Amino acid sequence: MDPSNDRLITPATGLVVPVVTRSGQEPDRTAQSEGATRISGVSPQHTPATKIWFGQVHNLAGYRSVPHHHGEAETGGFVLSGRARIYFGERFDDYIDMSEGDWVFVPPHMPHVECNLDRNNPLTWMTTRTPDNIVVNLPQVDDADLRDWADRP
Repeated sequence: MDPSNDRLITPATGLVVPVVTRSGQEPDRTAQSEGATRISGVSPQHTPATKIWFGQVHNLAGYRSVPHHHGEAETGGFVLSGRARIYFGERFDDYIDMSEGDWVFVPPHMPHVECNLDRNNPLTWMTTRTPDNIVVNLPQVDDADLRDWADRP
């Protein structure tokens, strides 16, 4: 089998086979936002998947993403390691904080900012979206416009 094929099919049965993306070999051909690095584990870009994107999102210590939304995609997130905050609302006036082991659902078209509350350690999310990793970056907001962002410990 050639892993560069769009669809991996076993010659004996003609069935699509499981596809493994090895650690450290995740493709970087996925949508990005400044302040949040996304790597794809399962996606239409490199597996036979057609209705799901599943990967990791990293925020460096103390960093936050630019405002963005995920278009029509429903997003599920899991805080794998670190402490997170998501700002949302008309002017990003609202936020929720999360810790390791917490899950979050972000509805389609909801503008938000993903933040790493820890100034010393990275934040890692496991994230899934349907149908794909849609990322629509929005104009940047100042740190001072995000309530309690500058005052975090």
